[in-house]
Amino acid sequence: MAKKTLRTLIGASLLAAASLVQAQDTRVVAITQIVEHPALDAVHEGIKDELAERGYIAGQNLRLMHESAQGNSAIASQIARKFVGESPDVIVAIATPSAQTVAAAARSVPVVFSAVTDPVAAKLVQSWEAPGGNITGVSDMLPIEQHIDMLQRIMPNAKRVGTVYNPGEANAAALIELLDERLAARDMQLVKGAATKTSEVLGAARSLVGKVDAIYLTTDNTVISAAEAVISVGERSGIPVFAADTATVERGAVAALGFNYYNHGRQTGAMVVRILEGAGTADMPVETMDELDLFVNPAAGERMGITLSEDLIQDAKEVVKSDQ
Repeated sequence: MAKKTLRTLIGASLLAAASLVQAQDTRVVAITQIVEHPALDAVHEGIKDELAERGYIAGQNLRLMHESAQGNSAIASQIARKFVGESPDVIVAIATPSAQTVAAAARSVPVVFSAVTDPVAAKLVQSWEAPGGNITGVSDMLPIEQHIDMLQRIMPNAKRVGTVYNPGEANAAALIELLDERLAARDMQLVKGAATKTSEVLGAARSLVGKVDAIYLTTDNTVISAAEAVISVGERSGIPVFAADTATVERGAVAALGFNYYNHGRQTGAMVVRILEGAGTADMPVETMDELDLFVNPAAGERMGITLSEDLIQDAKEVVKSDQ
């Protein structure tokens, strides 16, 4: 009886030891996302897939947490504080507002941002080459010149370009300033409509009617979350809507020259893996994406009063077919 009890105790000890080793081997990654829309959702999926492909499997050797702030900065701050309290191995922040709230809360936890346009302007890092702290990541800085080239290729006579943006969001404001400067260099005018929350996007888009030849949307999360509102104004008013985000073409924009945000997420996931395997953030340069894809939606163009040329359609990586 004593021998049986001893064997039972030894067995229990070994099981507890094995469980402890497994717990120690399990890594924890927390993902916070400012809002749900196709581009940012694609980033999230890309991160998860990259982690899995590199051997970090949720439910096995990885505890993966994910929460969306639903576009609310106060909720984003709550999520950031909650995640910091969990002491994960890495926090991933998707989009600038989430990255800024995490940066304010996390002093020692490594942070990797994704879909942040200008991390220096957002005060997340000291420089692109040497972040200098516990934060680094992947930027989706827009190639504004190439976007204007695309717009002029489709509408060579366009002189007044409208946009809707959130002036309270650091990267959105920085992009609009850059866009204004680059359009002026081509003797074109930028007409702005401000929307500090998604419920204001429709009104801001309506304010552009009669003042612009085309509407161009950046990757401003407030606006992209309500892109259908801008597109509906474009259709009713015969104003072609262009975008920086290719997923917006599938939602009814005429064309976009942009990044594949799923691949953006994969690139972010690769950075997370490097940190999980011992790399530091301070000297890990901020990364960017170079490959651009042209998406076009000829039916959307027709609804907004323009016909896309055959050569443009031939150049597109994807031709979206929508008859809504």
